[in-house]
Amino acid sequence: MLARFISTRRFLKGAVAALALLGLSACEPGVGGGPSIDTSKPIPVALLIPKGSSRSGDAVLAQSLENAARLAIADLSGVSIDLRVYATAADAGTAQQAAIKAVDEGAKIILGPVFAEAANAVGVGVASKGVNVLSFSNNTTIAGGNVFVLGPTFSNTASRLVDYATKHGKSNFMIAHANNVSGQQGNSAISAAINNSFATNAGSVSYEFSQQGVVNAVRKITTTAADTKPDALFLTADTSGALPLFSQLLPEAGMSPLTTQFIGLTRWDIPAQTLALPGVQGGWFAMPDPSLSQKFQTRYAQAYGGLPHPIGGLAYDGIAAIGALAKAGKSNALTGSALTQSAGFQGVNGIFRLRSDGTNERGLAVATIRDKKVVIIDPAPTRFGSAGL
Repeated sequence: MLARFISTRRFLKGAVAALALLGLSACEPGVGGGPSIDTSKPIPVALLIPKGSSRSGDAVLAQSLENAARLAIADLSGVSIDLRVYATAADAGTAQQAAIKAVDEGAKIILGPVFAEAANAVGVGVASKGVNVLSFSNNTTIAGGNVFVLGPTFSNTASRLVDYATKHGKSNFMIAHANNVSGQQGNSAISAAINNSFATNAGSVSYEFSQQGVVNAVRKITTTAADTKPDALFLTADTSGALPLFSQLLPEAGMSPLTTQFIGLTRWDIPAQTLALPGVQGGWFAMPDPSLSQKFQTRYAQAYGGLPHPIGGLAYDGIAAIGALAKAGKSNALTGSALTQSAGFQGVNGIFRLRSDGTNERGLAVATIRDKKVVIIDPAPTRFGSAGL
């Protein structure tokens, strides 16, 4: 998880946990491979959750993932899932052992784990057994072979926002990113999205992930902007880190969001206090369809008496995808070829599909902040191939 700034300024505490840990991706059995299943019988699915971890918040996360998976199973029609839950303690070695045990006990697909290092270890551990892994990670560096990531990715978000921005007159993008793993990955994702469009990259400014680093970056950003004249500024910062300070200091330094469109790679609506910051008014960011997200939260609360963890819905999505494929009655329902069907699946936050490189594509809405409220300015698509995808 990203370290917090140590400063006298008050930084807002965000709700989003960093899921990314670097690792080498599992490279076998390759997309297309997978086990043969009998859809007339309950399908054995292994759910790997960070139960037993000593880290703060992991117990809540683990329970939320299990609850969401069971909620999805209850919603299935015409197919039965035999869910088998395994604790990983948020440890890569433990996760790999649990995955191998699960497959030995009959699991035909693995759902989880959360953290990328553990997901990579699981993929490597079961690759030779021809079993695919639907990880809850959002780290695309581990994707590929038998490992798929279900978490929302920087690449997906950046592509959605660049596409929307270019269709609404923006053509010269500048990027400000932290000089850490998350910031560098965000910069790469945005740069790739710009390169795949007709827009121009006006340059990137990196900064040390500290309060002083942000203060120093403001001058570099405004100086670079004076030279390259961007009409949009992409910020990789999130609400628990540099965003509150940037949103204050950049306008004070003369870079107004009224003349340069501020765009966020992360969600600017969590926590709700962020909506009151003057500098984020009018900014653009991407988010899942809020109406669908609210329906899931309400349903979850009715079933379990509280709200799900922010990524709890990924377990529901995994079960929904497995159930949709198995319902067709085909023995190859859990192969890589089946998992990467172009039509995709309907999840709790909208449509999504898995790609042959192990990454994913999700239908996202584009939102802005007006008068301290979230306003959807471009709805999330409801099918692949429609506007926004």
